[in-house]
Amino acid sequence: MFQEEVKEIGGLRLHVIPTKKYKTNTLVLKMKAPLCEQDVTMRAMIPYVLQSATERHPSMGALRTYLDELYGATLQVDLAKKGEHHIITIRMDIANEKFLGGTSPLLRDALTLLSDMLFRPLTEQGGFSVSIVEQEKRALKQKIQSLFDDKMRYAQHRLIEEMYKGSPYALDVHGKLQNVDPIDAKRLYEHYEYMLKHDEIDLYIVGDVMLADVEHDVAERFPLAARPSRSTSPSSLPKRTHVQEVVEKQDVKQGKLHLGYRTNITYNDVDYDALQVWNGIFGGFAHSKLFIHVREKASLAYYAASRIESHQGMMMVMAGIEPSNYNRALEIIHAQAEAMRTGQFSDEEIIQTKAVIRNQLLETVDTARGMIEISYHNVMATRQRPLDEWLEGIEKVTREDIVRIGEKIELDTIYFLTEKDGEKQ
Repeated sequence: MFQEEVKEIGGLRLHVIPTKKYKTNTLVLKMKAPLCEQDVTMRAMIPYVLQSATERHPSMGALRTYLDELYGATLQVDLAKKGEHHIITIRMDIANEKFLGGTSPLLRDALTLLSDMLFRPLTEQGGFSVSIVEQEKRALKQKIQSLFDDKMRYAQHRLIEEMYKGSPYALDVHGKLQNVDPIDAKRLYEHYEYMLKHDEIDLYIVGDVMLADVEHDVAERFPLAARPSRSTSPSSLPKRTHVQEVVEKQDVKQGKLHLGYRTNITYNDVDYDALQVWNGIFGGFAHSKLFIHVREKASLAYYAASRIESHQGMMMVMAGIEPSNYNRALEIIHAQAEAMRTGQFSDEEIIQTKAVIRNQLLETVDTARGMIEISYHNVMATRQRPLDEWLEGIEKVTREDIVRIGEKIELDTIYFLTEKDGEKQ
């Protein structure tokens, strides 16, 4: 387990997780805002622009050279969608100076660099650097277009797009291709200034360090004004009178069958633990019903699995199948969901699933990044769920709980990506 110290410093929430496990310190900055079609494409560009150059290190080469000087520190950025929120992540790993025998204040240097990226990015004439913005526009277009080439990711995206049509959750984390070209360096910088004033910003520091060691350095380097909380309740989907079926034809050899279910349960709910066990028995792991019945026994799928979106109340089933096996695969998936609803699973399946979930959680918190991700669930949610409470909750789930929550899970949308001249059979 891990302990976490949290302190509000102006408009920043500082989380320090002290641990002597690692010889490095990990810094992770997260910026969260509601998903919105008007700005999601600009937000998708911003972390890549920020990591390209600062006033003090005015090119990517100069910035990388400086990271090397910090004993090979690493810097990465990332985008994610959690529920109806867009999350930007900036991550640095840096050696802990305690193990280097020198007196170089590496953690302070890393905080300074992170502060420079945030408050002193490379700018010109009231905007970001034009050449960097143009370069990142090209890169973003490639990322958006690459989704079309990865058919599994594409099918996942299309399922969500159809299931959540008109809702913020339908938006892709990288934004829209047609919205890239109109972005210019000045407009992007103006939006970034807006983000610094309004985003919910969390800074995590994990390593052999205490809150008291870093509180002053963080307060000095991150002068963010307090901001009103922007808590948003998820938009509600209208009830469907029947399951929506979407078939899309492309030049593909392998069909992608993706099903979207409304679980009507999120991380905030008391039933979340039972949902995790339900999903684990149904399709979350290699011992699950979907894997065994669709892939192993019927040999119908190249892959068959399910996963839940903790903050959206959605479960997705994914199967790669021969186009001709569409109806048979659906039949077996429906049969496994029905078996779950009627309690047709063994005590051994429950025990095995709980053990796998437990091991997965413990493996996650064995890494600095994993600890941060587990902790950040509690930032995203209105309910606080410390890890020991989470593990205990999983252990307490009963057969009756699993059957009961099965009644809440409703199939909403079936999406099938299939070959052009192939017909469903």
